[in-house]
Amino acid sequence: MASVDRIESRDSVELAKENIEREIANQDYIEDDSNLPGPSPTEEELTTLRKIADTLPTSAWLVAVVELCERFTYYGVSGVFQNYMQIPLDSKRQNGALGLGQSKATALSYFFQFWCYVTPILGAVIADKWLGKYKTICVFAGIYIIGTLVLFVTSLPTALEHGAGLGGLIAAMIIIGLGTGGIKSNVSPLIADQYTITKPYIKTLKNGERVVVDPALTVQSVFMIFYFCINLGSLSAIATTEMEKNINFWAAYLLPFCFFFVGIAALIIGRNKYIKRPAMGSVIPDAFKIIMIGATNGFNLDKAKPSVRNADGQSEVQWSDLFVDEVRRSVYACKVFLFYPVYWVVYGQMINNFVSQADQMELHGLPNDIMQNIDPIAIMVFIPIMERIVYPALRKIGIQCKPITRIFWGFVFASLSMAYSAIVQHLIYSAGPCYDHPLNCPASMDGVIPNKVHVAIQTPAYFFIAISEIMASITGLEYAYTKAPANMKSFIMSLFLLTNALGAAIGMALSSTAVDPKLVWMFTGLAIATLISGFIFWFLFRSYNQLEEELNVIDADYAAEMNAEIKHNMHAHGNDNDAEKQNA
Repeated sequence: MASVDRIESRDSVELAKENIEREIANQDYIEDDSNLPGPSPTEEELTTLRKIADTLPTSAWLVAVVELCERFTYYGVSGVFQNYMQIPLDSKRQNGALGLGQSKATALSYFFQFWCYVTPILGAVIADKWLGKYKTICVFAGIYIIGTLVLFVTSLPTALEHGAGLGGLIAAMIIIGLGTGGIKSNVSPLIADQYTITKPYIKTLKNGERVVVDPALTVQSVFMIFYFCINLGSLSAIATTEMEKNINFWAAYLLPFCFFFVGIAALIIGRNKYIKRPAMGSVIPDAFKIIMIGATNGFNLDKAKPSVRNADGQSEVQWSDLFVDEVRRSVYACKVFLFYPVYWVVYGQMINNFVSQADQMELHGLPNDIMQNIDPIAIMVFIPIMERIVYPALRKIGIQCKPITRIFWGFVFASLSMAYSAIVQHLIYSAGPCYDHPLNCPASMDGVIPNKVHVAIQTPAYFFIAISEIMASITGLEYAYTKAPANMKSFIMSLFLLTNALGAAIGMALSSTAVDPKLVWMFTGLAIATLISGFIFWFLFRSYNQLEEELNVIDADYAAEMNAEIKHNMHAHGNDNDAEKQNA
């Protein structure tokens, strides 16, 4: 079956390439190879010369700062949510506020995760149809600020004493989720948009070596840097958990609120530097019409092509043959995304059940929710190692580590994390004084004395999760961007983010199992489910690795033309502004 899929996929790609050549032949404005920074490589050079990633423009780094600040705020506030929700206001062991208990707090945590990853669809539609990515990010940044302000005000001691905590938290979750959704679906495509070279070219390094600068590797590098900034921002939870422990929750929420204004400043500073693709009107309805036509014709999307419809005497449509091929490529990506909800259930354990697990162990003066910061620290350590050492070494010996392979190994490492967490939970249940009911027996002195296990044994679970994110999460972002049509990139990115929401929904359904003494079996079940999902994923989609380069080249020429036009317009506006200044 896989071999048949591979043959059909290759036929589709070849037809797409023929359509590109035909449509490009009818255009007068396509950018030629003379605009590349270096000569185009020959077929021999493509196969013999070493491939490297290109350097990134300043505008890309400014977008990265925006994402860093948004993630600083998001993880700064959510990093203390579990204690805020689970532990009562009068607790003797940890600062708390709402006293909902572990199961309800976990369910509410998953609701927040679910909401934050449903709202990107709204942000994507607004960006693709009306405002464009940059303006949409600006609008939703304002909404984000309102949400964090509500959270800060309702976490003040006076507000908590008057019962405003739960209502304020839910209102803040809804507003923050709306803000982060509008930003998330657009900020990762916006950073990738800043790199405008779509074809490989030859570059001579200082040591005289001739190499091929590969746009695909550059996009991979872009998302590595993007994810590095995400995790750098997420270290805010170190500060907020310490502030929660030593001051109170209101201080932990005030810091992220203030820091977000740095991101607002980056948006303002870069407003004339960003490559801003204009909104082109919604092509999403057309995409769904194409899919429906294909579905009613034996899942043959070629039946939606204007050339085929004209030959069959059917009614005219407003899209092109090339757009049908782009939609086909997007369908490939969406099929790959189907397995991600299982992965996100595992990922979500870090912000809820791992925090609760740490609270059952000896903390030696540490906040129980500070351990989750091992994950971003590990990611920041391993990303340069993977980018500069591991991936180049594998390419040197002929192992390309293409996206499907990386995603598969991401699932494997996520499964290892859950298996290790089950072992940790078993050790907790095997230790006194409360054994399989930690903090819930007379010997715990009203929940003050934990079981005799050092919290440091959690560390490997976070390392496994970190490696899995580099393999699966970063690659998913890259796959969503590279497989989407130019005017649907925010929408396809939002569909990838939606898988996180589906994972959160599964997590909510499983939250009733997040109680003692069931936690060993919960972690074990997640480990088995993730490993099985990874192997099924590999079996179904491994043939896509052979199609990777062909799929990426489908709209390269159109992207080059669009980038050239945007740069021309930016230059023209810059000259106009200079003239106005001189006249003044």
